[in-house]
Amino acid sequence: MGELRNAGIIAIGSAVPEKVLTNADLEKIVDTSDEWIRTMTGVVERRIASDGEATSDFAVKASRVALERAGLEPTDIDLIIVATITGDMQFPATASIVQNAIGAKCPAFDLSAGCSGWVYSLAVANGFISSGMYERVLVIGADLLTRIANWTDRGTCILFGDGAGAAVVGPVEPGTGMLAFDLGSDGAGANLLNAPAGGSREPLTHEALDAHRDKLYMDGREVFKFSVRMLGEATERVLAKCSLTTADVDLIVPHQANVRIIESAGKRLGIPEEKFFVNIDKYGNTSAASIPMALDEATQSGRVKKGDTIVTVGFGAGLTWAAGVMKWVY
Repeated sequence: MGELRNAGIIAIGSAVPEKVLTNADLEKIVDTSDEWIRTMTGVVERRIASDGEATSDFAVKASRVALERAGLEPTDIDLIIVATITGDMQFPATASIVQNAIGAKCPAFDLSAGCSGWVYSLAVANGFISSGMYERVLVIGADLLTRIANWTDRGTCILFGDGAGAAVVGPVEPGTGMLAFDLGSDGAGANLLNAPAGGSREPLTHEALDAHRDKLYMDGREVFKFSVRMLGEATERVLAKCSLTTADVDLIVPHQANVRIIESAGKRLGIPEEKFFVNIDKYGNTSAASIPMALDEATQSGRVKKGDTIVTVGFGAGLTWAAGVMKWVY
């Protein structure tokens, strides 16, 4: 077997719905306030998909942006991976729908790892490209969490928004691109963040629908503790794999779950706030879309530059976590 190649992100794009739902709008739906939401979560507004719009629609839009920036045609893509927990339907894979919509001629599959899904998918793409099996992989994170939000639960519905981010991943120069990953899962916490009904364990019934058991459930306190711990631990582990420390990092792009999680983890790591990229105020928690959306914004705004050392770190349902270190190539 030949020497492994380095893989990296050569272009990135994102897409969000036009409709904005502000905290003031939420005050009319549930018993909450703008001040409480801002203080407890950092969310100011979020984007909401309109009737008739599906996860694949935004995955397609984000993909087209990324492909255009990469100067590639859809037929140049060798594999499509869509990280999502809110696919268009139970099957087929949303990735197959995206493949057809953009005109690609390649394998396609979905990956389900909750809010860690995009970094998981990045690691999978890295393996395919490093081995030489594929040349270019389209890695998409897309979710419409508002479709599975329980709008009677003021503790969770205030958090979520919709969107998609897509990256074109391909071979890059040695020493650049993806340098290391730290992936993990603790299935003992699977019941802390889930949608209980709608699968083979608990098929949908009228009773389940009436009880909102098809909607997202979260034990906020336990998930918060897990997320703070894993954001820090996974970041330290993945940096150690590259013989790097937090001092070597130019920017950390974490999953945008709650600004208090990011602040708490930053204190534990001893990393100043300005080293974290945060845009949860505009989009809320968009699950697998959150990191690529934030990375796209960081790139477009100049916060990420060629040669920068970037950490991406996610945590979510499973319970899963995923961290990656990369040296930015464009």
